[in-house]
Amino acid sequence: MSTTYDAAFVNTELSKRTSIFGLRLWVVIGILLGSFIVLALFLISLCVTSRRKKGKASVSVKHANANADTTPPVSKEIQEIMHMPAARDQHHHQNHAAAQVQEIQVDIGKIEHRVVFSDRASSGESRGTASAGETASFGSGSVGPEVSHLGWGRWYTLRELEAATNGLCEANVIGEGGYGIVYHGVLGDGTRIAVKNLLNNRGQAEKEFKVEVEAIGRVRHKNLVRLLGYCVEGAYRMLVYEYVDNGNLDQWLHGDVGEVSPLTWDIRMNIILGTAKGLAYLHEGLEPKVVHRDVKASNILLDRQWNCKISDFGLAKLLCSERSYVTTRVMGTFGYVAPEYACTGMLNEKSDVYSFGILIMELITGRSPVDYSRPKGEVHLVDWLKAMVGDRKSEEVVDPKLPEMPASKALKRILLVALKCVDPDATKRPKMGYVIHMLEADDLLYRDERRIAREASSSNRDSDQESHAAAAQLGENSTSAREQTRWR
Repeated sequence: MSTTYDAAFVNTELSKRTSIFGLRLWVVIGILLGSFIVLALFLISLCVTSRRKKGKASVSVKHANANADTTPPVSKEIQEIMHMPAARDQHHHQNHAAAQVQEIQVDIGKIEHRVVFSDRASSGESRGTASAGETASFGSGSVGPEVSHLGWGRWYTLRELEAATNGLCEANVIGEGGYGIVYHGVLGDGTRIAVKNLLNNRGQAEKEFKVEVEAIGRVRHKNLVRLLGYCVEGAYRMLVYEYVDNGNLDQWLHGDVGEVSPLTWDIRMNIILGTAKGLAYLHEGLEPKVVHRDVKASNILLDRQWNCKISDFGLAKLLCSERSYVTTRVMGTFGYVAPEYACTGMLNEKSDVYSFGILIMELITGRSPVDYSRPKGEVHLVDWLKAMVGDRKSEEVVDPKLPEMPASKALKRILLVALKCVDPDATKRPKMGYVIHMLEADDLLYRDERRIAREASSSNRDSDQESHAAAAQLGENSTSAREQTRWR
């Protein structure tokens, strides 16, 4: 009887309506239990997913360590990305750049400083960010095919590139600076790639981005890093390059390479010549011509044979033949930027020539373009080197880590080329085609001098051997004469 009463009481209580939308008590209890179960399952799945990601990251680190060799530690370029509040959070705040009409950012306290000045109201450059309406129109989910072949390369999907780089994880970062973060990746077919996730052009209009990148994607030259394709998905803008496996020039010049640099004088001259040929092709072999805007040591990649390839020209400016310059926001690295470009924003190929001249000086001296750790008169490489050459102290500017000193004439000739390239008057700077002519002429003269020196030393050795042989012959003759005299 008591049991029946209790059951009836429970049924009555559970059937009572509550203040929550007038639901009965047993319905509310059921909803709470169901919510608890769903939450528990969600937390479990979250834990499993995070463990899998950690496992992938550890595999990636092991793979990187297995492939590590004698390349010097990570370049200073890794620390060179512009320090906006949480630079990587730009990855999530897509419209941050559009909110700033004018911005000046200088990263103080490093040898190299990023300088970005933009005045979008007066700039002739296309807007770096699209309006909210434009972003919504192409970011609303039109995802292309998994593989889309272009005339020159491929259009990659975001999913494909995230899979290649382990979800753009930090363990895969191989560089930062210029226009974004660079990740090492491996495609499904085993091809090694470098993926640049652009920060400054997030949200750029899709059509405009494709026009610029496809114009550059068709570029083919042995001294230019090949652009394999790109990704445009939502607000993401990514460039996919071939992977060059021996680091960059900045690492080999300024990294920990020991007392003697592996970059001999001949290797350095070949790097200078190769870089000049790559820039000459961009300036004079294409229509519209391409102005790099950020020529510097960390953008010169090297392979195992020390052949150089210019990288990071994926968002260079295109300059049509009917225009002598284009007005654009100033992009570049402090110390390499041409003075007229920094002051006016007026860009043409002579801006690259100036940066190339600084690069030559850097290769000759082993010094950074700007180094605040040095005495006052030596902070700026250009000013110091001009003063040293003016005081007839050319031999004292050579990198002390060079295995051997270059010939005096060869050194003076390459210094002359560098000084011509950094002429304050842009109109007096030579074109890259003429720079190649000067370098190749110097190279021939340098090789002839070395051949003549070798022949001279070889002929000296031969004459010494002949003298020793003649002396020996004279000695034998005099001995035999004495013996004949004695027997007589």
